[in-house]
Amino acid sequence: MSNEVKKVVLAYSGGLDTSVILKWLKDTYNCEVVTFTADLGQGEEVEPARKKAEMLGIKEIYIEDLREEFVRDYVFPMFRSGAIYEGTYLLGTSIARPLIAKRQIEIARETGADAVSHGATGKGNDQVRFELGYYALEPSIKIIAPWREWDLTSRTKLIEYAEKNQIPVPKDKRGEAPFSQDANLLHISSEGKILEDPWVEPDYDLILSRMVTPMAAPDTPEEITIDFEKGDPVAINGEKMSPATLLAKLNELGGRNGVGCIDIVENRFIGMKSRGVYETPGGTVLFHAHRAMESITLEKGAMHTKDELMPRYAELLYNGFWFAPEREMLQAAIDKASERVTGTVRLKLYKGNVIITGRKSPYSLYDEAMVTFEEDDVYDQRDAAGFIRLNALRLRLLGRN
Repeated sequence: MSNEVKKVVLAYSGGLDTSVILKWLKDTYNCEVVTFTADLGQGEEVEPARKKAEMLGIKEIYIEDLREEFVRDYVFPMFRSGAIYEGTYLLGTSIARPLIAKRQIEIARETGADAVSHGATGKGNDQVRFELGYYALEPSIKIIAPWREWDLTSRTKLIEYAEKNQIPVPKDKRGEAPFSQDANLLHISSEGKILEDPWVEPDYDLILSRMVTPMAAPDTPEEITIDFEKGDPVAINGEKMSPATLLAKLNELGGRNGVGCIDIVENRFIGMKSRGVYETPGGTVLFHAHRAMESITLEKGAMHTKDELMPRYAELLYNGFWFAPEREMLQAAIDKASERVTGTVRLKLYKGNVIITGRKSPYSLYDEAMVTFEEDDVYDQRDAAGFIRLNALRLRLLGRN
C-alpha cells in the first residue's frame, strides 16, 4: 500500500477528525500530506490550522480566503435558479462542496499530488459531493476516504488514536458532542445525536449561533431594500457591496429578526432520511427578495419554465453534480432568463417573516393601465369571451359523451 500514493491533498479543518486523518494518512500510506483549509465564512479562525499542521510535520500548507469566490461563483448562480430542495432546504452545505473539491484538485496539480482526501463519513451526502467533483475535474485522481477504510469507528477510538500520536485533543472534544455542525457564509447545519429523533423539539438556545428565534426577535419590523442586477443582489439600502459582504450583512439583518431557521427531515442521496436544523438567515431573505424581483421582470412563459427546471437543478446540486453538463446547461438557461432581473425590492423583516412591501424595475412588465379595475382604453374585456370558448372547446366536447 505504501507505494500506491506518494502525495495527498487533504481537506483540513484543523479539528480533531481531520488532524487524526492527517496522521493516519501518513502512517497508513507512508505518503506526503498537503493540507488545504478553506475560509468559506464559517465564522471561525482558520489560521490556527496552520500551526496544527506544522506541529504535525506538514510542510506544504494552503490556507485560503475563498469567501468572495464562494458567494459570487457558487451561491449567487444557485440563487438565480431559485433552487430549494424538497420544498424547504436552501442547499447551504451542498453548494460549498464543489468549490472545496475544485481547489483541492488545483492544489494537487500545483504540488504534484496524486491523491486527494476528505473527512466525510460513509453515510452522508458529502462523500458523494466531494468525490463527484474530484472525478469530474481529474478523472484519474486517487481518492482516500478514511471513514470508509479505518477502524476508528467511535469518538473514543479517535481520541485514543490522537493521544497515542500526541495530537492535542481540546477539552470540549473529550465528551460526546451533542450534535454535529457544518458552517459557511450561507448557512449553519446541525445534525445528529440529540437531533436524531424527529419527534424531539430542538433546543434552539443550545443550537442557534447565527440568529435568534422568532419569539426572541424585536417587536418592531425592520425595513430594508435590496438592489438586483441580472438576478444578483448588489446593494442593501442603496449601499453597494461585494458578494460576500452583502451576504454577511443579510445574515446580520435576518439573524437578528429571527429569519431563516428550519427543522427538516430530508432524503439523502444514498437513500436514508436525516433530520437537521439549518440556519440560513441571509439566504432566506435573498430567496424571497429574488422571487419578488422576478415577479415583475420575468415573462410568464419564462418564469413557469424556470419553475419547472428548478427541482431538477436543486436535485443535481444536492446530489453533487455541480460540474455535470446538465447542470451547466440549466445554468445557461437560468442566466439567460436573469438578464432583466434588475431593480429594487423593499421588504420588512419581522419575527421570522420576510414581508415584501414593494418592487420596481426599469424592465418591469407590470402595466397599471392594463390591470386596473377602473375604466381603461387598452383592454377590451369582450375579447375574453372568445378566449374562454376556445379553451373550453375540448372540455365541452368531452362533456357530450
